[in-house]
Amino acid sequence: MQDRLYIDGEWVRPEKGGTLDVVDPATEAVIHKAPAGTSGDIDKAVKAARYAFDSGPWPHFTGTERAGYLRAMAEKIAEKREFLARLEVADNGKPLPEALWDIDDVVNCFNYYAGLAEELDRNPEETIPLSEPRFSSRVVREPLGVVGAITPWNYPLLMAAWKVAPALAAGCTMVLKPSELTPLTALELGVIAEEVDLPAGVLNIVTGTGPQAGEPLTEHPLVDKLAFTGSVSTGRKVMMAGAQDIKNVSLELGGKSPFVIFADSDIDKAVEWIMFGIFWNQGQVCSATSRVLVQASIYDAVVSRLCEEAAKIRIGNGMDEGTLLGPIVSRGQYDKIVSAIERARIDGATVAFGGRRPAGLDRGYFIEPTVLTDISEDSYVWKEEIFGPVVCVKPFKDEDDAIRMANDSRFGLAAAVMSKDVMRAERVAEALRAGIVWVNCSQPTFTEAPWGGYKQSGIGRELGRWGLANYLETKQITRYNSDEPWGWYIKG
Repeated sequence: MQDRLYIDGEWVRPEKGGTLDVVDPATEAVIHKAPAGTSGDIDKAVKAARYAFDSGPWPHFTGTERAGYLRAMAEKIAEKREFLARLEVADNGKPLPEALWDIDDVVNCFNYYAGLAEELDRNPEETIPLSEPRFSSRVVREPLGVVGAITPWNYPLLMAAWKVAPALAAGCTMVLKPSELTPLTALELGVIAEEVDLPAGVLNIVTGTGPQAGEPLTEHPLVDKLAFTGSVSTGRKVMMAGAQDIKNVSLELGGKSPFVIFADSDIDKAVEWIMFGIFWNQGQVCSATSRVLVQASIYDAVVSRLCEEAAKIRIGNGMDEGTLLGPIVSRGQYDKIVSAIERARIDGATVAFGGRRPAGLDRGYFIEPTVLTDISEDSYVWKEEIFGPVVCVKPFKDEDDAIRMANDSRFGLAAAVMSKDVMRAERVAEALRAGIVWVNCSQPTFTEAPWGGYKQSGIGRELGRWGLANYLETKQITRYNSDEPWGWYIKG
Protein backbone atom coordinates (compact mmCIF):
# COMPACT_ATOMS: atom_id res chain seq x y z
CA MET A 1 0.00 0.00 0.00
CA GLN A 2 1.30 3.41 -1.01
CA ASP A 3 2.27 6.12 1.51
CA ARG A 4 3.22 8.84 -0.98
CA LEU A 5 1.47 11.00 -3.56
CA TYR A 6 1.93 10.43 -7.29
CA ILE A 7 2.88 13.75 -8.90
CA ASP A 8 4.63 14.36 -12.23
CA GLY A 9 5.56 10.70 -12.59
CA GLU A 10 7.20 10.47 -9.15
CA TRP A 11 6.23 9.32 -5.67
CA VAL A 12 6.56 12.24 -3.27
CA ARG A 13 5.79 12.82 0.38
CA PRO A 14 3.03 15.33 1.20
CA GLU A 15 4.36 18.85 1.62
CA LYS A 16 3.11 19.05 5.21
CA GLY A 17 3.81 15.40 6.05
CA GLY A 18 0.22 14.62 7.05
CA THR A 19 -1.46 11.23 6.98
CA LEU A 20 -4.98 9.82 6.76
CA ASP A 21 -6.13 6.87 8.87
CA VAL A 22 -7.47 4.16 6.56
CA VAL A 23 -10.03 2.16 8.55
CA ASP A 24 -11.32 -1.32 7.77
CA PRO A 25 -15.09 -0.83 8.26
CA ALA A 26 -15.56 -4.50 9.19
CA THR A 27 -13.16 -4.34 12.15
CA GLU A 28 -12.80 -0.59 12.86
CA ALA A 29 -9.03 -1.15 12.83
CA VAL A 30 -6.63 1.33 11.21
CA ILE A 31 -4.97 -0.67 8.45
CA HIS A 32 -2.83 2.01 6.81
CA LYS A 33 -1.67 5.60 6.97
CA ALA A 34 -2.30 7.20 3.59
CA PRO A 35 -0.67 10.48 2.57
CA ALA A 36 -2.69 13.63 3.26
CA GLY A 37 -2.10 16.13 0.51
CA THR A 38 -2.84 19.83 0.94
CA SER A 39 -3.01 22.92 -1.26
CA GLY A 40 0.73 22.94 -1.97
CA ASP A 41 0.61 19.37 -3.23
CA ILE A 42 -2.42 20.16 -5.36
CA ASP A 43 -0.59 23.15 -6.84
CA LYS A 44 2.39 20.97 -7.81
CA ALA A 45 0.10 18.33 -9.31
CA VAL A 46 -1.93 20.84 -11.32
CA LYS A 47 1.21 22.53 -12.63
CA ALA A 48 2.60 19.15 -13.64
CA ALA A 49 -0.63 18.34 -15.47
CA ARG A 50 -0.62 21.80 -17.06
CA TYR A 51 2.92 21.38 -18.35
CA ALA A 52 2.16 17.86 -19.60
CA PHE A 53 -0.79 19.24 -21.54
CA ASP A 54 0.78 22.43 -22.86
CA SER A 55 4.29 21.17 -23.57
CA GLY A 56 4.20 17.39 -23.40
CA PRO A 57 3.43 14.86 -26.11
CA TRP A 58 0.18 13.45 -24.68
CA PRO A 59 -2.41 15.71 -26.36
CA HIS A 60 -0.53 15.41 -29.65
CA PHE A 61 -0.38 11.63 -29.67
CA THR A 62 -2.72 9.91 -32.06
CA GLY A 63 -5.74 8.24 -30.53
CA THR A 64 -4.14 4.92 -31.36
CA GLU A 65 -1.01 5.84 -29.41
CA ARG A 66 -3.07 6.81 -26.37
CA ALA A 67 -5.10 3.65 -26.75
CA GLY A 68 -1.92 1.63 -26.37
CA TYR A 69 -1.35 3.08 -22.92
CA LEU A 70 -4.98 2.53 -21.91
CA ARG A 71 -4.89 -1.11 -23.01
CA ALA A 72 -1.62 -1.61 -21.14
CA MET A 73 -3.23 -0.16 -18.00
CA ALA A 74 -6.21 -2.48 -18.45
CA GLU A 75 -3.87 -5.45 -18.73
CA LYS A 76 -2.02 -4.49 -15.54
CA ILE A 77 -5.31 -4.02 -13.67
CA ALA A 78 -6.46 -7.46 -14.83
CA GLU A 79 -3.18 -9.00 -13.65
CA LYS A 80 -3.72 -7.43 -10.22
CA ARG A 81 -7.44 -8.27 -10.06
CA GLU A 82 -7.39 -10.28 -6.85
CA PHE A 83 -5.04 -7.87 -5.06
CA LEU A 84 -7.04 -4.78 -6.04
CA ALA A 85 -10.36 -6.41 -5.11
CA ARG A 86 -9.10 -7.40 -1.66
CA LEU A 87 -7.72 -3.91 -1.16
CA GLU A 88 -11.14 -2.53 -2.07
CA VAL A 89 -12.85 -4.80 0.46
CA ALA A 90 -10.47 -3.79 3.25
CA ASP A 91 -10.95 -0.11 2.39
CA ASN A 92 -14.66 0.03 1.54
CA GLY A 93 -16.18 -3.08 3.17
CA LYS A 94 -18.09 -4.47 0.20
CA PRO A 95 -18.26 -8.26 -0.27
CA LEU A 96 -15.36 -9.70 -2.26
CA PRO A 97 -17.51 -10.96 -5.18
CA GLU A 98 -18.82 -7.41 -5.65
CA ALA A 99 -15.28 -6.01 -5.52
CA LEU A 100 -14.09 -8.53 -8.11
CA TRP A 101 -16.98 -7.53 -10.36
CA ASP A 102 -15.94 -3.88 -9.91
CA ILE A 103 -12.36 -4.59 -10.97
CA ASP A 104 -13.59 -6.44 -14.05
CA ASP A 105 -15.65 -3.35 -14.91
CA VAL A 106 -12.55 -1.18 -14.48
CA VAL A 107 -10.67 -3.34 -16.99
CA ASN A 108 -13.58 -3.12 -19.41
CA CYS A 109 -13.76 0.67 -18.98
CA PHE A 110 -10.10 1.19 -19.92
CA ASN A 111 -10.39 -1.14 -22.90
CA TYR A 112 -13.62 0.48 -24.06
CA TYR A 113 -12.15 3.99 -24.06
CA ALA A 114 -9.05 2.69 -25.80
CA GLY A 115 -11.40 1.71 -28.61
CA LEU A 116 -12.99 5.15 -28.67
CA ALA A 117 -9.54 6.77 -28.73
CA GLU A 118 -8.79 4.78 -31.87
CA GLU A 119 -12.08 5.95 -33.37
CA LEU A 120 -10.92 9.54 -32.98
CA ASP A 121 -8.24 8.76 -35.57
CA ARG A 122 -10.80 7.29 -37.96
CA ASN A 123 -13.12 10.29 -37.63
CA PRO A 124 -10.82 13.26 -36.99
CA GLU A 125 -13.19 15.91 -38.34
CA GLU A 126 -16.61 16.62 -39.79
CA THR A 127 -17.33 18.72 -42.87
CA ILE A 128 -20.26 21.12 -42.41
CA PRO A 129 -22.37 22.02 -45.48
CA LEU A 130 -22.77 25.81 -45.76
CA SER A 131 -25.27 28.03 -47.53
CA GLU A 132 -22.47 30.29 -48.85
CA PRO A 133 -20.45 28.47 -51.56
CA ARG A 134 -17.36 30.66 -51.17
CA PHE A 135 -16.72 29.22 -47.72
CA SER A 136 -15.95 25.76 -46.38
CA SER A 137 -16.22 24.68 -42.76
CA ARG A 138 -15.04 21.74 -40.74
CA VAL A 139 -15.40 20.74 -37.10
CA VAL A 140 -12.60 19.13 -35.12
CA ARG A 141 -12.59 17.77 -31.58
CA GLU A 142 -9.67 18.54 -29.31
CA PRO A 143 -8.77 17.52 -25.76
CA LEU A 144 -10.27 19.93 -23.26
CA GLY A 145 -7.16 20.42 -21.12
CA VAL A 146 -6.33 19.83 -17.46
CA VAL A 147 -9.00 17.93 -15.54
CA GLY A 148 -9.54 18.03 -11.80
CA ALA A 149 -11.40 14.83 -10.87
CA ILE A 150 -12.91 14.15 -7.44
CA THR A 151 -14.28 10.66 -6.86
CA PRO A 152 -16.41 9.04 -4.13
CA TRP A 153 -15.91 6.17 -1.70
CA ASN A 154 -18.67 3.79 -2.78
CA TYR A 155 -16.90 2.42 -5.89
CA PRO A 156 -13.36 3.71 -5.32
CA LEU A 157 -11.45 2.35 -8.31
CA LEU A 158 -14.42 2.07 -10.66
CA MET A 159 -15.49 5.70 -10.24
CA ALA A 160 -11.88 6.75 -10.80
CA ALA A 161 -11.83 4.70 -14.02
CA TRP A 162 -15.04 6.36 -15.23
CA LYS A 163 -13.11 9.65 -15.28
CA VAL A 164 -9.48 8.68 -15.87
CA ALA A 165 -10.09 6.40 -18.86
CA PRO A 166 -12.16 8.80 -21.04
CA ALA A 167 -10.09 11.84 -20.06
CA LEU A 168 -6.84 10.14 -21.05
CA ALA A 169 -8.44 8.74 -24.20
CA ALA A 170 -9.41 12.28 -25.21
CA GLY A 171 -5.86 13.55 -24.68
CA CYS A 172 -6.45 15.42 -21.42
CA THR A 173 -4.18 15.39 -18.41
CA MET A 174 -5.56 14.93 -14.91
CA VAL A 175 -5.25 15.46 -11.18
CA LEU A 176 -7.27 12.77 -9.38
CA LYS A 177 -8.43 13.40 -5.80
CA PRO A 178 -10.13 10.25 -4.43
CA SER A 179 -12.25 10.16 -1.28
CA GLU A 180 -10.20 10.32 1.89
CA LEU A 181 -12.22 7.35 3.17
CA THR A 182 -11.05 5.00 0.41
CA PRO A 183 -7.75 6.17 -1.10
CA LEU A 184 -5.92 2.86 -1.50
CA THR A 185 -6.86 1.60 -4.97
CA ALA A 186 -6.66 5.08 -6.49
CA LEU A 187 -3.03 5.28 -5.40
CA GLU A 188 -2.45 1.90 -7.06
CA LEU A 189 -3.42 3.55 -10.35
CA GLY A 190 -0.24 5.56 -9.94
CA VAL A 191 1.74 2.34 -9.66
CA ILE A 192 0.10 1.09 -12.84
CA ALA A 193 0.74 4.39 -14.66
CA GLU A 194 4.39 4.05 -13.71
CA GLU A 195 4.54 0.44 -14.87
CA VAL A 196 3.20 1.29 -18.34
CA ASP A 197 5.49 4.36 -18.65
CA LEU A 198 2.67 6.85 -18.89
CA PRO A 199 4.31 10.21 -19.63
CA ALA A 200 5.05 12.29 -16.55
CA GLY A 201 2.28 14.63 -15.46
CA VAL A 202 -0.48 12.98 -17.49
CA LEU A 203 -2.03 11.38 -14.39
CA ASN A 204 -1.38 12.80 -10.92
CA ILE A 205 -2.95 11.39 -7.76
CA VAL A 206 -3.30 13.44 -4.58
CA THR A 207 -5.10 11.94 -1.59
CA GLY A 208 -6.42 14.21 1.12
CA THR A 209 -9.56 15.65 2.67
CA GLY A 210 -12.12 17.76 0.86
CA PRO A 211 -11.20 21.06 2.55
CA GLN A 212 -7.43 20.48 2.37
CA ALA A 213 -7.14 18.98 -1.12
CA GLY A 214 -10.52 18.93 -2.85
CA GLU A 215 -11.29 22.63 -2.51
CA PRO A 216 -7.83 23.79 -3.71
CA LEU A 217 -8.28 21.57 -6.75
CA THR A 218 -11.69 22.99 -7.64
CA GLU A 219 -10.42 26.55 -7.16
CA HIS A 220 -7.12 26.21 -9.03
CA PRO A 221 -6.99 28.64 -11.98
CA LEU A 222 -4.95 26.27 -14.17
CA VAL A 223 -7.65 23.57 -14.14
CA ASP A 224 -9.86 23.63 -17.24
CA LYS A 225 -12.49 21.11 -16.19
CA LEU A 226 -13.94 19.72 -12.97
CA ALA A 227 -15.44 16.23 -12.93
CA PHE A 228 -17.13 15.36 -9.65
CA THR A 229 -19.13 12.43 -8.29
CA GLY A 230 -20.62 12.72 -4.82
CA SER A 231 -23.28 14.47 -2.77
CA VAL A 232 -25.51 17.31 -3.90
CA SER A 233 -24.19 19.60 -1.15
CA THR A 234 -20.57 19.13 -2.24
CA GLY A 235 -21.59 19.31 -5.89
CA ARG A 236 -22.97 22.79 -5.27
CA LYS A 237 -19.59 23.86 -3.87
CA VAL A 238 -17.76 22.38 -6.86
CA MET A 239 -20.08 24.21 -9.25
CA MET A 240 -19.62 27.50 -7.39
CA ALA A 241 -15.84 27.10 -7.44
CA GLY A 242 -15.90 26.33 -11.14
CA ALA A 243 -17.98 29.42 -11.82
CA GLN A 244 -15.14 31.71 -10.72
CA ASP A 245 -13.09 30.85 -13.82
CA ILE A 246 -16.04 29.59 -15.92
CA LYS A 247 -14.64 26.06 -15.83
CA ASN A 248 -16.30 23.24 -17.68
CA VAL A 249 -18.10 21.24 -14.95
CA SER A 250 -19.74 17.81 -14.96
CA LEU A 251 -21.51 16.51 -11.87
CA GLU A 252 -22.87 13.07 -10.99
CA LEU A 253 -24.75 13.59 -7.75
CA GLY A 254 -27.31 11.88 -5.54
CA GLY A 255 -30.59 10.18 -6.14
CA LYS A 256 -33.78 8.91 -4.57
CA SER A 257 -34.73 6.59 -7.36
CA PRO A 258 -38.24 5.09 -7.65
CA PHE A 259 -39.07 1.51 -8.63
CA VAL A 260 -42.65 1.12 -9.90
CA ILE A 261 -44.04 -2.44 -9.69
CA PHE A 262 -47.39 -3.20 -11.32
CA ALA A 263 -49.79 -5.90 -10.13
CA ASP A 264 -49.10 -8.20 -13.09
CA SER A 265 -45.45 -8.60 -12.05
CA ASP A 266 -44.06 -11.89 -10.78
CA ILE A 267 -43.61 -11.31 -7.05
CA ASP A 268 -40.41 -13.36 -6.65
CA LYS A 269 -38.79 -11.56 -9.59
CA ALA A 270 -39.92 -8.21 -8.23
CA VAL A 271 -38.48 -8.93 -4.78
CA GLU A 272 -35.16 -10.09 -6.25
CA TRP A 273 -34.79 -6.85 -8.22
CA ILE A 274 -35.92 -4.74 -5.25
CA MET A 275 -33.18 -6.33 -3.17
CA PHE A 276 -30.53 -5.96 -5.88
CA GLY A 277 -31.61 -2.35 -6.31
CA ILE A 278 -31.09 -1.39 -2.67
CA PHE A 279 -28.92 -3.92 -0.82
CA TRP A 280 -26.10 -4.27 -3.37
CA ASN A 281 -23.01 -2.42 -2.12
CA GLN A 282 -24.82 -1.93 1.23
CA GLY A 283 -27.21 0.46 -0.50
CA GLN A 284 -24.33 2.90 -0.96
CA VAL A 285 -25.27 3.49 -4.59
CA CYS A 286 -26.31 6.87 -5.98
CA SER A 287 -28.83 5.21 -8.31
CA ALA A 288 -30.25 2.81 -5.68
CA THR A 289 -33.99 2.29 -6.16
CA SER A 290 -34.76 3.21 -2.57
CA ARG A 291 -38.39 4.30 -3.17
CA VAL A 292 -40.42 1.23 -4.13
CA LEU A 293 -43.97 1.84 -5.38
CA VAL A 294 -46.11 -1.28 -5.49
CA GLN A 295 -49.62 -1.49 -6.92
CA ALA A 296 -52.06 -1.83 -4.04
CA SER A 297 -53.43 -5.28 -4.90
CA ILE A 298 -50.03 -6.97 -4.44
CA TYR A 299 -48.53 -4.55 -1.91
CA ASP A 300 -48.94 -6.74 1.18
CA ALA A 301 -47.63 -9.83 -0.61
CA VAL A 302 -44.54 -7.98 -1.88
CA VAL A 303 -43.74 -6.48 1.52
CA SER A 304 -44.15 -9.86 3.23
CA ARG A 305 -41.93 -11.63 0.72
CA LEU A 306 -39.35 -8.83 0.81
CA CYS A 307 -39.03 -9.04 4.59
CA GLU A 308 -38.80 -12.83 4.41
CA GLU A 309 -35.95 -12.71 1.90
CA ALA A 310 -34.16 -9.79 3.60
CA ALA A 311 -33.94 -11.93 6.73
CA LYS A 312 -31.92 -14.51 4.78
CA ILE A 313 -29.18 -12.11 3.68
CA ARG A 314 -25.85 -13.07 5.18
CA ILE A 315 -24.21 -10.08 6.85
CA GLY A 316 -20.52 -10.00 7.70
CA ASN A 317 -16.96 -9.21 6.75
CA GLY A 318 -16.68 -8.79 2.99
CA MET A 319 -13.78 -11.26 2.96
CA ASP A 320 -15.93 -14.07 4.42
CA GLU A 321 -17.34 -16.51 1.90
CA GLY A 322 -21.08 -16.14 1.44
CA THR A 323 -21.32 -12.56 2.70
CA LEU A 324 -23.91 -10.60 0.74
CA LEU A 325 -24.05 -7.47 2.90
CA GLY A 326 -20.86 -5.96 4.29
CA PRO A 327 -20.38 -3.03 6.66
CA ILE A 328 -21.14 0.61 5.99
CA VAL A 329 -18.02 2.47 4.85
CA SER A 330 -17.42 4.61 7.95
CA ARG A 331 -18.63 5.51 11.42
CA GLY A 332 -19.95 8.82 10.16
CA GLN A 333 -22.01 7.22 7.40
CA TYR A 334 -23.25 4.49 9.77
CA ASP A 335 -24.47 7.10 12.24
CA LYS A 336 -26.32 8.99 9.48
CA ILE A 337 -28.20 5.83 8.46
CA VAL A 338 -29.11 4.91 12.04
CA SER A 339 -30.30 8.49 12.61
CA ALA A 340 -32.46 8.39 9.46
CA ILE A 341 -34.14 5.15 10.56
CA GLU A 342 -34.85 6.62 13.99
CA ARG A 343 -36.25 9.74 12.36
CA ALA A 344 -38.54 7.55 10.24
CA ARG A 345 -39.85 5.86 13.40
CA ILE A 346 -40.53 9.24 15.00
CA ASP A 347 -42.35 10.36 11.85
CA GLY A 348 -44.67 7.35 12.11
CA ALA A 349 -43.09 4.87 9.70
CA THR A 350 -43.12 1.16 10.45
CA VAL A 351 -39.83 -0.74 10.44
CA ALA A 352 -41.16 -3.88 8.78
CA PHE A 353 -37.74 -5.49 8.95
CA GLY A 354 -34.23 -4.67 10.14
CA GLY A 355 -33.07 -1.29 11.33
CA ARG A 356 -30.66 -2.61 13.96
CA ARG A 357 -27.10 -3.82 14.40
CA PRO A 358 -27.03 -7.55 13.57
CA ALA A 359 -26.67 -9.91 16.51
CA GLY A 360 -23.12 -11.14 17.04
CA LEU A 361 -21.47 -8.30 15.13
CA ASP A 362 -20.41 -5.97 17.91
CA ARG A 363 -17.53 -4.38 15.99
CA GLY A 364 -17.66 -2.91 12.53
CA TYR A 365 -20.23 -0.60 10.96
CA PHE A 366 -22.87 -3.24 10.35
CA ILE A 367 -26.60 -2.65 9.98
CA GLU A 368 -29.39 -4.99 8.97
CA PRO A 369 -31.13 -4.57 5.63
CA THR A 370 -34.08 -2.36 6.49
CA VAL A 371 -37.62 -2.22 5.07
CA LEU A 372 -39.77 0.80 5.94
CA THR A 373 -43.54 1.02 5.36
CA ASP A 374 -46.37 3.40 6.33
CA ILE A 375 -44.33 6.35 5.09
CA SER A 376 -45.81 9.73 4.24
CA GLU A 377 -44.82 11.35 0.96
CA ASP A 378 -43.47 14.41 2.76
CA SER A 379 -41.31 12.44 5.22
CA TYR A 380 -37.53 12.80 5.34
CA VAL A 381 -36.80 9.16 4.48
CA TRP A 382 -39.10 9.27 1.44
CA LYS A 383 -37.57 12.46 0.05
CA GLU A 384 -33.89 12.37 1.04
CA GLU A 385 -31.07 10.04 0.05
CA ILE A 386 -30.11 7.74 2.96
CA PHE A 387 -27.25 6.02 1.10
CA GLY A 388 -27.55 2.77 2.98
CA PRO A 389 -29.47 -0.54 2.91
CA VAL A 390 -32.81 1.15 3.65
CA VAL A 391 -35.80 0.79 1.33
CA CYS A 392 -39.11 2.64 1.58
CA VAL A 393 -42.18 0.84 0.21
CA LYS A 394 -45.52 2.52 -0.59
CA PRO A 395 -48.65 1.39 -2.44
CA PHE A 396 -50.11 3.15 -5.47
CA LYS A 397 -53.52 3.00 -7.16
CA ASP A 398 -52.98 3.23 -10.89
CA GLU A 399 -50.48 4.25 -13.56
CA ASP A 400 -51.07 7.98 -13.22
CA ASP A 401 -50.69 7.76 -9.44
CA ALA A 402 -47.43 5.84 -9.80
CA ILE A 403 -45.92 8.31 -12.27
CA ARG A 404 -46.92 11.27 -10.10
CA MET A 405 -45.34 9.76 -6.98
CA ALA A 406 -42.23 8.61 -8.82
CA ASN A 407 -41.55 12.02 -10.36
CA ASP A 408 -42.27 13.98 -7.18
CA SER A 409 -38.60 14.36 -6.25
CA ARG A 410 -35.81 16.92 -6.59
CA PHE A 411 -33.65 14.06 -7.85
CA GLY A 412 -33.72 12.38 -11.24
CA LEU A 413 -30.78 10.04 -11.56
CA ALA A 414 -32.49 6.70 -12.11
CA ALA A 415 -35.84 4.90 -12.02
CA ALA A 416 -37.24 1.44 -12.71
CA VAL A 417 -40.54 -0.08 -13.75
CA MET A 418 -41.73 -3.68 -13.74
CA SER A 419 -44.72 -5.11 -15.63
CA LYS A 420 -45.49 -8.03 -17.92
CA ASP A 421 -47.27 -5.51 -20.15
CA VAL A 422 -44.29 -4.36 -22.22
CA MET A 423 -46.17 -1.46 -23.81
CA ARG A 424 -47.18 -0.13 -20.39
CA ALA A 425 -43.66 -0.55 -19.03
CA GLU A 426 -42.19 1.37 -21.97
CA ARG A 427 -44.87 4.06 -21.66
CA VAL A 428 -44.11 4.56 -17.98
CA ALA A 429 -40.34 4.49 -18.67
CA GLU A 430 -40.77 7.41 -21.06
CA ALA A 431 -42.85 9.31 -18.48
CA LEU A 432 -40.30 8.95 -15.68
CA ARG A 433 -38.08 12.02 -15.25
CA ALA A 434 -34.72 10.34 -14.84
CA GLY A 435 -31.50 9.96 -16.79
CA ILE A 436 -31.47 6.17 -16.47
CA VAL A 437 -34.61 4.01 -16.54
CA TRP A 438 -34.60 0.23 -16.13
CA VAL A 439 -37.45 -1.96 -17.33
CA ASN A 440 -38.07 -5.24 -15.48
CA CYS A 441 -34.76 -4.89 -13.61
CA SER A 442 -32.79 -2.45 -11.45
CA GLN A 443 -29.16 -1.30 -11.48
CA PRO A 444 -27.50 -3.03 -14.46
CA THR A 445 -24.84 -0.60 -15.68
CA PHE A 446 -22.98 -0.85 -18.96
CA THR A 447 -19.86 1.05 -19.99
CA GLU A 448 -21.35 1.59 -23.45
CA ALA A 449 -24.50 3.43 -22.24
CA PRO A 450 -24.75 7.03 -20.95
CA TRP A 451 -24.90 7.61 -17.19
CA GLY A 452 -26.19 10.77 -15.52
CA GLY A 453 -29.26 12.43 -14.13
CA TYR A 454 -31.96 15.06 -14.40
CA LYS A 455 -32.71 17.85 -11.93
CA GLN A 456 -30.43 17.92 -8.85
CA SER A 457 -28.88 14.59 -9.75
CA GLY A 458 -26.28 16.25 -11.89
CA ILE A 459 -25.03 17.81 -15.10
CA GLY A 460 -23.60 15.97 -18.08
CA ARG A 461 -23.15 12.28 -18.80
CA GLU A 462 -20.45 9.72 -18.12
CA LEU A 463 -19.81 6.41 -19.88
CA GLY A 464 -20.34 5.55 -23.53
CA ARG A 465 -19.35 8.03 -26.22
CA TRP A 466 -20.98 10.71 -24.05
CA GLY A 467 -18.28 10.11 -21.44
CA LEU A 468 -15.57 10.79 -24.01
CA ALA A 469 -17.36 13.94 -25.19
CA ASN A 470 -17.09 15.21 -21.59
CA TYR A 471 -13.37 15.74 -22.19
CA LEU A 472 -13.38 17.12 -25.72
CA GLU A 473 -13.75 20.65 -27.03
CA THR A 474 -15.49 21.29 -30.35
CA LYS A 475 -13.75 23.70 -32.73
CA GLN A 476 -15.14 25.19 -35.94
CA ILE A 477 -12.56 25.98 -38.66
CA THR A 478 -14.03 28.00 -41.53
CA ARG A 479 -12.10 29.05 -44.63
CA TYR A 480 -12.79 31.61 -47.33
CA ASN A 481 -11.95 29.93 -50.65
CA SER A 482 -12.71 32.57 -53.27
CA ASP A 483 -10.12 34.66 -55.15
CA GLU A 484 -12.64 37.51 -55.22
CA PRO A 485 -12.02 40.33 -52.70
CA TRP A 486 -14.55 40.44 -49.88
CA GLY A 487 -15.14 44.06 -50.73
CA TRP A 488 -17.10 45.25 -47.73
CA TYR A 489 -14.82 48.14 -46.80
CA ILE A 490 -12.26 48.23 -49.60
CA LYS A 491 -13.96 48.59 -52.94
CA GLY A 492 -12.15 47.31 -56.00
